[in-house]
Amino acid sequence: MSGDSDCTRTSPSAGSLSDTEFVPARPKYVCSLSPDLVTKAREELQEKPEWRLRDVQALRDMVCKDYPSLGTCLDDAFLLRFLRARKFDYDRALQLLVNYHSCRRSWPEVFSNLRPSAIKPVLESGFVTVLPHRDPEGRHIVCIRPDRWSPSQYPITENIRAIYLTLEKLIQAEETQVNGIVILADYKGVSLSKASHFGPFVAKKVIGILQDGFPIRIKAVNIINEPRIFKGIFAIIKPFLKEKIANRFFLHGCDLNSLHQNIPPVILPEEYGGTAGKLDTSAWNELLLASEEDFLHDFSQLVLPCESFPQEMLVSGDAEEKQCDDSLRGMKAQLYYCY
Repeated sequence: MSGDSDCTRTSPSAGSLSDTEFVPARPKYVCSLSPDLVTKAREELQEKPEWRLRDVQALRDMVCKDYPSLGTCLDDAFLLRFLRARKFDYDRALQLLVNYHSCRRSWPEVFSNLRPSAIKPVLESGFVTVLPHRDPEGRHIVCIRPDRWSPSQYPITENIRAIYLTLEKLIQAEETQVNGIVILADYKGVSLSKASHFGPFVAKKVIGILQDGFPIRIKAVNIINEPRIFKGIFAIIKPFLKEKIANRFFLHGCDLNSLHQNIPPVILPEEYGGTAGKLDTSAWNELLLASEEDFLHDFSQLVLPCESFPQEMLVSGDAEEKQCDDSLRGMKAQLYYCY
């Protein structure tokens, strides 16, 4: 992302520099989609190449009219992410963009100092990575392994930061914006003590970001090696899931044949019965860490003044904690029962 984040320009006075000298020109958008993906975007996302820039300008105009102090990037490529994620419905794309900023502002533990080098211990643990090969639908596979996390070393919010940066990196590619992603979560070895860190407050925040606060299409969530305790974990998550997303969860247990019906072995590592060699997280870690300057530049434009949002969109952490008290008590009982 680059370009100005202001919706208005100051008119030049006599003897001053011209308007264009104050505001840098936005980079010209150049589509990187293949002909097949252009067709797919047209059929699935209602994206018409001949109307694309008109649609982007319409969203930009809505941002400037309704949220002039949003502090968002207004580049074509950036706004396109939100239009594609909401099938070019202007109103829904605008709401997603506002939610994107609201989520970032309302959870400072996750979004303050958010950069790859800050989550290096999480990357080195192997908690989250991206498999090197896409699936037959052109979707990246994001692999999450909670057993790699040690709560004594860093809080659960560090894991969420690592997942968020991974998604931010993936969504930079137009191919991913159109095809979406698939999540593979390996719950092998997840204990009661670990599961207790993922309470209703954290669950609500994470699900809110993935469903309504980030411009990415999650096409499937494959859960493998889930222990009995996962019944309790899923009981926490499910109330916050929309029906469409809930229907995209697939629980495979230890059945690799079941997993292979969703993700072909040719792109899976040996650990999951695949033929793509040992799971190696180093390539993705290096790619993400090499993007440090890009993230510093991109996130520097996302300044969120308080007055940008209606009060009902900004729920304080204390309020959410209070709202989750009853759910937390129920969650603990459910976890102990399942354990």
